[in-house]
Amino acid sequence: MESASNTGFENIINKVCQNETSPKANASREPTVAANKLNDIPEALQEVKKHPGETAVENVIERIKMAKNGKEKQSNDLDRAGFKRKLESEEKPAVKKEARMLELDNQLATMPLPHIPLKSLMDVEVKLVYIDEEEITYEFVGSMASTSTQSTCRDVEIVDTLSAPNFSFLPQIDKWLQVALKDASTCYRQKKYAVAAGQFRTALELCSKGAALGKPFDASPQDISSIASFIETKLVTCYLRMRKPDLALNHSHRSIILNPTYFLNHLRQAAVFRWLERYSEAARSAMTADYVYWLSGGSEQHISKLIKLYWQAMIEEAITREESFSVMYTPFATKAKADKIDKMKEAFAKKHPDYVEYIYTDPHGLHILPQTADWASLPPQQYLLTLGFKNKDVGKFLEKMSSKKLPSFSEHRAPFSPLTREESVRHLETVGKQILPIMDFIRGTKLTESFSACSGVIEKLQYASLLSRLQRVKEQSQVINQAMAELATVPYLQDISQQDAELLQSLMADAMDTLEGRSDKERVWNKIQKVGIIEDFLYHLEDSFLKTKKLRTARRQKMKMKRLQSVQQH
Repeated sequence: MESASNTGFENIINKVCQNETSPKANASREPTVAANKLNDIPEALQEVKKHPGETAVENVIERIKMAKNGKEKQSNDLDRAGFKRKLESEEKPAVKKEARMLELDNQLATMPLPHIPLKSLMDVEVKLVYIDEEEITYEFVGSMASTSTQSTCRDVEIVDTLSAPNFSFLPQIDKWLQVALKDASTCYRQKKYAVAAGQFRTALELCSKGAALGKPFDASPQDISSIASFIETKLVTCYLRMRKPDLALNHSHRSIILNPTYFLNHLRQAAVFRWLERYSEAARSAMTADYVYWLSGGSEQHISKLIKLYWQAMIEEAITREESFSVMYTPFATKAKADKIDKMKEAFAKKHPDYVEYIYTDPHGLHILPQTADWASLPPQQYLLTLGFKNKDVGKFLEKMSSKKLPSFSEHRAPFSPLTREESVRHLETVGKQILPIMDFIRGTKLTESFSACSGVIEKLQYASLLSRLQRVKEQSQVINQAMAELATVPYLQDISQQDAELLQSLMADAMDTLEGRSDKERVWNKIQKVGIIEDFLYHLEDSFLKTKKLRTARRQKMKMKRLQSVQQH
């Protein structure tokens, strides 16, 4: 596993650094303030005995291939379905494209976001999160195929897409595991959630001991992973029904690590985050659920609408509860120039005078909102995100991080001396309460990353190292499991380069080794952190040198002027 982690990493660091340019959030708001903020959003056997991430590491390359095939399939389907529309659009002049590109002044006239009542959220959870599906979705068999027409929901009118493909060549589950799962589901439907959770834990134990498939010696690690994921997601629903989201959290992460192509795994993770009042993270999980539903062949519009409703509600709640910053989304069709961004900042300042200490517009775009998200449209409507902060230093730090190709929390400027415990505590406080919540919010509407496909995850792993240094083991485990879930999903969200694939595999391997307590070697994300610290140190050194040089030049000129004046007087 060490070799997997180190393969090509030094080359990754060198390649990225050569291209690196020097870089130059819970109390509720008053109703009027909340309304103003919301108005700115428009409408193998032994494999299972190991940690679930072990198989996930081995599946990275296969996932990349499957994701690519899935996207190509969707693209071909869309091409056939929209061939007539394409011909019609080609016959029209280029003026049509210009008409789609709204003028900035019109774009800034944003629409209010209607409040989504709690009852609507509960309705989504009842119909999608708490259902007792009976069929297992296999990642590498059924995830890229069309879903069957057999319903797996007994108590709700959600059909077709919640059922796994009923192919005769699907793996046959071990009979004793089948019995355990059936007993657990019976208890769940009888609302005996604690008993059901115990039964599912027993099933998971059977699975880890090799009782997963009827023909164990013919079983693939991927199929076993999908079965284990099915059990993990069942445990999530049980613990949520028991109102114990803290117990459900790691199970929700592991269900995704084991099978990232089942959209309900992501939606249940979103529900766990909602219960924990981590709304920005819930928004990203819901967004991912909606995209994965479409990517895996889901075509039922009412299901997609329910997911989008949940996504929208999480964004709304995140904005309403946030006090340190406010936001504004502006639709755009082309890359925004400097003068356009200046106009956005001016408009933001007028709307949010309390958040003008530092105003920053994310220049990379690619933000998507649930009200206009249409994955069949390539690309869907995109937005530029403008953020205003009460704390100038936080805003500047976020803008600086967004321009880095190898992200790191590198405010520590002494690259060759480790942080003291006091510095670690202070740094953890800053990162955990001021920086990460804002990054989570930004990623709640940003499906893909501009620089590195692993951006956003590397920062979480660096944060986990801070937690480890302060011996906060439980929190560290949760953060690493969450990061691994995101890494497992990345290949399905965007096309990734060979360089990113190697980095992803190294990160996944090191994350799993950390959870298992294996190997004391330095982790990939800590190497990235060191590179970032050294880069920042050199940047500040260069900046100080230039400032000193300018100061000396100014002094020399001043002295020269004085001498000239003295000569003239004599």
